[in-house]
Amino acid sequence: MTDAIDTTARTARTARTARTSDTGKDTAPPRFGAGLTFHGPLSETRATRIVSRLAAPAPGTVLDIGCGWGELMLRVLAETPGARGTGIDIDAGDLAHGRTLAAARGLADRVEYAEESGHGTTRAAADTVLCVGSSQALLDPDQPHDVAAALRELRRLVRPGGRVLLAEGFWERVPTAAELARMWPGAASFDHCTLAGLVDLAVEAGFRTAWVETATRDEWEEFESGYRHAVEVWLATHPDHPLAAETRERVDRQRSAWLGYRGILGIAYLTLVPVG
Repeated sequence: MTDAIDTTARTARTARTARTSDTGKDTAPPRFGAGLTFHGPLSETRATRIVSRLAAPAPGTVLDIGCGWGELMLRVLAETPGARGTGIDIDAGDLAHGRTLAAARGLADRVEYAEESGHGTTRAAADTVLCVGSSQALLDPDQPHDVAAALRELRRLVRPGGRVLLAEGFWERVPTAAELARMWPGAASFDHCTLAGLVDLAVEAGFRTAWVETATRDEWEEFESGYRHAVEVWLATHPDHPLAAETRERVDRQRSAWLGYRGILGIAYLTLVPVG
């Protein structure tokens, strides 16, 4: 997806520490998304169904592209004893959080978190490939986002008989120019396609769409408000902090973008099976 997912699944998290002028204690802006289970609009109910479908073929290997902290990967591994997982991402903070989660669940010896890009990855093909709001991780960052190219990469990275879970943005309806102006900087109608167009691209890339589902309004709002919640509370209680101004600017920009695409941008969860 595009920069919209500074409003969904993939922004850098602030982790710097500075001294406040009012308390004299070292405090830091909390991480965006702190407290969220999933870095995207995904409910527990939907996650449970998705994990059940992905675990049903008993995969031996799981590859998570742009994994963040890899919550879904860890759940698939928990459901398939003996399976091994690899999560790759360029965010060291998220990867560290993932390692902590894996250790707490007794999965540390079955999962690797690697700080690396998915673009041109030479990682071996896996039985299950997850790409949740992170198809951009498979692409050249200097080129326009190309979902078709990302799908071709996913087809390369999944073994015959395996499964791919792709979470990808789509337009619920094509936005007007005025609506685009209220979204992320440089937002354009070609940033996403319709749901039907997205499914067509998956079929053209060599998949059958075993399951098609989309995030609900409640899932979106739970995620979007949860993404900012801790930061908003921190800003209210630390208005004069040395980092308050830049943190406030970022959270205000993110909230405004979400309110711009609310009800227009959707997220599809596609469970894909490679043909042949």
